[in-house]
Amino acid sequence: MRIALIADAYPPMRTSAAVQLRDLSRELVTQGHGVTVMIPDAHLSRDWALEELDGVNVLRLKAPPTKDVGLVRRTINECLMPAAMLRNLRRSPLAHAAWDGVVWYAPSIFLAPVAKSLKKANGCRSYLIVRDIFPQWALDMGLLRRGLPYAFFKAVERYQYSVADVVGVQTHGNLRYFERWAAAAGRRVEVLHNWLSDAPVVGCSVSVADSPLAGRVIFVYAGNMGVAQGMGILLDLAERLLGRRDIGFLFVGRGSDAESLRAAATSRGLSNVLFHGEIEPEEIPGLYAQCDIGLVALDARHRTHNIPGKFLSYMQSGLPVLASINAGNDLATLVESEKVGLVATDHRVESLQRLAEALVNELKLDNTYPARCQALSKRLFSAPIAAAQIHRALLR
Repeated sequence: MRIALIADAYPPMRTSAAVQLRDLSRELVTQGHGVTVMIPDAHLSRDWALEELDGVNVLRLKAPPTKDVGLVRRTINECLMPAAMLRNLRRSPLAHAAWDGVVWYAPSIFLAPVAKSLKKANGCRSYLIVRDIFPQWALDMGLLRRGLPYAFFKAVERYQYSVADVVGVQTHGNLRYFERWAAAAGRRVEVLHNWLSDAPVVGCSVSVADSPLAGRVIFVYAGNMGVAQGMGILLDLAERLLGRRDIGFLFVGRGSDAESLRAAATSRGLSNVLFHGEIEPEEIPGLYAQCDIGLVALDARHRTHNIPGKFLSYMQSGLPVLASINAGNDLATLVESEKVGLVATDHRVESLQRLAEALVNELKLDNTYPARCQALSKRLFSAPIAAAQIHRALLR
């Protein structure tokens, strides 16, 4: 099957979305499909660039910048992005390529015009991978209020869903959000778990052994540090555990809150905390090989269900998790039922401290956590399973 995969993240970007899409594309190729990833690129000096990476054709299409820009400019540029992509696609060698299926990834919610154009031209089915129910989560978080901007984003969201034949959501809890949409003939919503391909340990530029945290039980957070994560409670936890000389906290990544978190740790004298900038995705297994427990944080105001990409990478590396997440999130049920960590949903640092110390004590007595974590990763969160599921949906 010839598959067009449309997204706004792909290596050399280092985000979890970029890694996931790389792994999905590679796996689709392994399963015998021809895959072309179409991605906007603000850094191109010409209209398009076509390359092959691990058997995957990657078509980069010049478009306005949407990363690391202000919110207003980002919104305007995201509106312009699909038109720019389609214009430059028509100028590329793949202007008249034929496709048997179209897949696209949200976020961003603005890529549906590209998907619709390819779907219409080829009379094929389309699959929307939804990892982020926007603008609902922004409304829950107080980042948006009901008004004109919210109404605009809702209209874009509805248009996106109207293009899809099948929508794949992260968890069973998100199925309810699509009940009305799925009631229309020819539409279907299903759970498509997040995925990762096997990743070898190839070393890491971060060395815990050469840091002040050497010899401690290491709680690690790797990934985006933004408003949606609500990471302040993790610094509160570190402060309450400052007297525990056997525990340390390592934060690796970037994001809108990264500098303020780093500054807060310094001003509060948190000598048990280290920050490191974003590292290459290939280094993540080597990072986790030096750590003991993975941290997950989601802001309490979230109402939608979310299984962060970092959770998958923790499971793959055999790290149990300590999570502070919104009440009712499917992730809590998963962690507890699979016995792969401990979860707090009340967003009280006292509760999180109690669980953190309990988990450290359990690790000293129970060495079966890594096996359970890795077994869960292979059973639910593998790229071969996700690729096969998408292929089946495109055939129907």
